[in-house]
Amino acid sequence: MKAKDNSQENALKKIAVKENLDFQTLKMNFLAGSVVYLKNRQRQIEPVGIGKNLPTRVNVNLGTSGDLNCIEDEFLKLEVCEKYGADAVMDLSTAGDLKKIRQEILKRSSIPLGTVPIYEAYLKAQKKYGDFALMQAAEMLDIVAGQADEGVDFMTVHAGVTLETVRKLELKRRLLGIVSRGGSFLSYWMSKNNAENPFLTHFDELLEIMAGRNVVLSLGDGLRPGCIFDATDRSQISELLLMGELRDRAIGKGVQVMIEGPGHVPRSEIKANMELEKKLCGGAPFYVLGPIPADVAPGYDHICAAVGGALAAAAGADFLCCVTPAEHLRLPDLGDIREGLMAARIAAQIGDLEKGVRKAWDRNLMMDQARAAFDWKKQEKFALDPVKFRDYRESVQLADRETCSMCGELCALKIYGKSGGTKNKI
Repeated sequence: MKAKDNSQENALKKIAVKENLDFQTLKMNFLAGSVVYLKNRQRQIEPVGIGKNLPTRVNVNLGTSGDLNCIEDEFLKLEVCEKYGADAVMDLSTAGDLKKIRQEILKRSSIPLGTVPIYEAYLKAQKKYGDFALMQAAEMLDIVAGQADEGVDFMTVHAGVTLETVRKLELKRRLLGIVSRGGSFLSYWMSKNNAENPFLTHFDELLEIMAGRNVVLSLGDGLRPGCIFDATDRSQISELLLMGELRDRAIGKGVQVMIEGPGHVPRSEIKANMELEKKLCGGAPFYVLGPIPADVAPGYDHICAAVGGALAAAAGADFLCCVTPAEHLRLPDLGDIREGLMAARIAAQIGDLEKGVRKAWDRNLMMDQARAAFDWKKQEKFALDPVKFRDYRESVQLADRETCSMCGELCALKIYGKSGGTKNKI
């Protein structure tokens, strides 16, 4: 990938300084396609780097639904995302004035915004024609271009779902078929028109749109598994193979590209899925939902996803899409967003320790030194969620502010210090 202008060079320099990385190494990885950064040329935000040698990033999905369509709620969720450390958000709204919602989020957000343009295309076609199958490819591309012009930083496009793979899926049925909303829309369109995926047949035009605005193309996994019994099957792998080819075409046109991945995957297959993506897709940054390694924990899927996300990040995943406790049950509320985001950030931290990310190790060391010194202010500073740390600490009146209410005078570290152990000071 050739750096096209000074804005790319400047963005990479900012990322190198922020992450304490060698600029030339970062630039080399960017040119090779193993690093991308999120920042539409029109937006005045700090670029967020994703990929090789960078910390694992976390995204949160926002957006209205047909049952819960309150724009203000989504703005409040955005505030929670920024307060609790999300690296990016995606607007997946499917009700209300989608353009207005998106533009307001762009205006209010200081972090990158992603979208799935096929959602707007489907809803627009239903309103205009009464049937998504009647929408033309040019109209879909116009929606992509419009969102890019508004300032969207990355877009999920399901270009890897083909007419052949959809037909093969019908012959060898899965337990849950297609669980990707974008994948199902395109499957319907292809089946009704007996025609190939319009994003695949017009892929070069799609790349022109992305390159012109410096939008990162996130190749969506329209055939991702929706349960652990469908994981790593022929449909999923055939789509991944094609995404690897599309990734090469994108790099050749100067377009930044990420690959999206599963989904529901049993623990024993998570590492293999990460390694397979890196091998088949030229080391492109891998953006995963979860993964969720068990299907029986509705209401606690953020915990399942944290387990899967930690394993995935340790094995090479670069970008985790947070799963909230509301997954499979309802549109998440503010509390769900916070719990899901923090679970995903913990997973990212565990993965970064495994990958040897220096900033992660430094943060853990500083926390441990603060604990040894009974320095609660510094512990709060280095906690992933300092708000919860402070709330818990202040919820109990303590006779001895040096310890916590769990042990008090029976604190092991305090007793160790009295017996001759050295209490470390920072």
